Amino acid sequence: MTKLLGTIASILMVATSMAQPKIVSTTNKKDSAANFSDSIRNLPPLEIRSIRAETNSPFALTNLNKASIQQVNYGQDLPFIIQNTPSVVVNSDAGSGVGYTGIRIRGTDGTRINVTLNGIPYNDAESSISYFVNLPDFSSSLNSIQIQRGVGTSTNGAGAFGATINLATNDYRPEKYLSLHTSAGSFNTLKNTFQFGTGLLKNRFTIDGRVSKISSDGYIDRAQSNLKSFYVSSTYWGDQSSLRFNVFSGWEKTYQAWYGVPEELLATQRTYNPAGMEKPNAPYANQTDNYQQTHYQLFYNKTINKNWQWSTALFLTRGKGYYEEYKGGVLLADYIANANASDPIDIVRRKWLDNHFYGQIASLVYEGGKNKITFGGAWNTYDGLHYGRIPFISAQQINPILEFNPNINYYYNNAIKKDFNTYIKWSHQITTQLNSFVDVQYRKVVHNMYGFDKNPDLIVKRDFNFLNPKAGLFYKTKQTNYFASIAIANKEPNRDDFETATTEQAKPESLTDIELGFKNKQGTFEWGANLYIMNYKDQLVLTGKINDIGAYTRTNVPKSRRAGIELEENWKINSFITSTGNITFSQNKIDAFTEYVDDYDKGGQLAIVHKNTDIALSPNTTATHLINIQLNKKWQMNLTSKYVSKQYLDNTQNETRILKPYFLQDINASYTLFSKQKWNAQVQLYVNNIFDKKYEPNGYTYSYLSEGAIITSNNYYPMAGRNYWLSLKININ
Repeated sequence: MTKLLGTIASILMVATSMAQPKIVSTTNKKDSAANFSDSIRNLPPLEIRSIRAETNSPFALTNLNKASIQQVNYGQDLPFIIQNTPSVVVNSDAGSGVGYTGIRIRGTDGTRINVTLNGIPYNDAESSISYFVNLPDFSSSLNSIQIQRGVGTSTNGAGAFGATINLATNDYRPEKYLSLHTSAGSFNTLKNTFQFGTGLLKNRFTIDGRVSKISSDGYIDRAQSNLKSFYVSSTYWGDQSSLRFNVFSGWEKTYQAWYGVPEELLATQRTYNPAGMEKPNAPYANQTDNYQQTHYQLFYNKTINKNWQWSTALFLTRGKGYYEEYKGGVLLADYIANANASDPIDIVRRKWLDNHFYGQIASLVYEGGKNKITFGGAWNTYDGLHYGRIPFISAQQINPILEFNPNINYYYNNAIKKDFNTYIKWSHQITTQLNSFVDVQYRKVVHNMYGFDKNPDLIVKRDFNFLNPKAGLFYKTKQTNYFASIAIANKEPNRDDFETATTEQAKPESLTDIELGFKNKQGTFEWGANLYIMNYKDQLVLTGKINDIGAYTRTNVPKSRRAGIELEENWKINSFITSTGNITFSQNKIDAFTEYVDDYDKGGQLAIVHKNTDIALSPNTTATHLINIQLNKKWQMNLTSKYVSKQYLDNTQNETRILKPYFLQDINASYTLFSKQKWNAQVQLYVNNIFDKKYEPNGYTYSYLSEGAIITSNNYYPMAGRNYWLSLKININ
């Protein structure tokens, strides 16, 4: 840690000296420097340009600008900001979009979606999941979002195994501003955001900041969220370089709503929450998740000359927190060594995470003639402690000779993960209409895990070396753009996959992704299509198999695939009505796998072979349509419709284990109260699920054999019915 901070300080001093304005021999020295500075400052930051796909790249992508983001940013978590982009399905544990949320793109879950913040990896290094709950109201600081579907272009961090989400906050805002945003909604939801910017100070410095607080009771019983965050960015702007330092942090306290609602209660107790119910008489009040995550990012961008640009960034992400739960009827000996109490007792336990994630990204870009070449790479290290403590034991049940210490760890282990990647991208303009793209990435991952909660003696050391090549063509005519690409990606198993016997360690996954697409524009009507075929080798899926410690583990299946077509349209019907929509038709199949079912009659597990079945939680059809009505300069209204077809809860394609299809409508209307030269105010009303549909976008299932019959237990995560939000935004320039 000291070494890292020393390195940051050294880079800061060197970069600051390099960023000093250079003397230019010209009679219009001041004007030339200012014009050159403005052109550099208004370009997207190099750390973004080096990893994002450009508009002439042969990949399926969607770009959202700041205005599009803020139009739907009224308090829900980030997945709900992008829920209307192609092939996206979102869910929320609390049922309201606040707190723990999830996202799937083309059926691919969050562990396989690469997420970066200004080019810096965000996915949790061990689970590969992106916990957006740790970034409360981060959307308010975003300048742009790019979503790449499929493997996409090379980026940093976790392997993009189905999609990439790149979030960018770094921006040049030369004018000072203040912004106040308050939203109030159903379930006692309240969001308050204050933003400010100093504008350009002495033609060299800008400072931007934000503080936010979001609270909600949630739709599900006791699913409260209490979220706080801040964001500060300070930048020095030289004539040919910039130095930026970002600090942002999120703190969350959420009541657990992880377990879902059993199927038998769905019709009568739709908001039922089993969390905390092990406590007698009343649910445990502090069955909560508590975590703080703070990000430090230091960026240096340098324009060497008209052809060459260089960028680097150092980062540190610091996370620490725990989740607390009441456990009834446990044996004290399972938690405290030498405890001789044999009767079941009640305890409160806390499972802690204490981690540091740090590293560096860098890129060197050459642009000249018909070529753009990017040399890039990154390294990072994750150092994560896992430990458990017991702050409470039922006093009357403690063995008198046992000295109880709430600060003693009942398990303690740590894990180190190191990740290195380097890539080269070459874009070449073959003709005025035809452009080629080649991208080759090498990635090395080293896992060292020293014990697990339920298997403290298991030490796992695994190395992975991946080569991820991509290539494609982009062809442009007057009215139509065409593209084609092929990309290969590889991904390592996650922490849970490693918690098996050494002889049963999971293999890495591999994906070959083929994309073909076009976009055509005829006057005010634009439409496009994208055909994709994603062939997996050794994809890890849940099969019901139990590992050596009695936990359900993912298993490699030799062959599986996703194939589909994504259609998009945008039509400005007249001066005040615009239609925008997308629809995806797909098939998502596993060639063959073995399901394992617990056998309560004979013990062990029953093996059932399945062939050509649908992949779990992968709808064959998703569709979104939005009608925008601009009545006048003050009034605007959007009507959004969303359809998601049937999904299977597991990979058996069993019709008794499904999520039913749903079709939703939302409406939001905005009215500009006043718009002056220096300030403006707008009020927005959102009505979600206006027809009060009952639907569940997520769930899980468990089956077992008892008395000769297979019994299935389905559990669901219901979303709220009709709900309302009222938002007020005031901007001062």
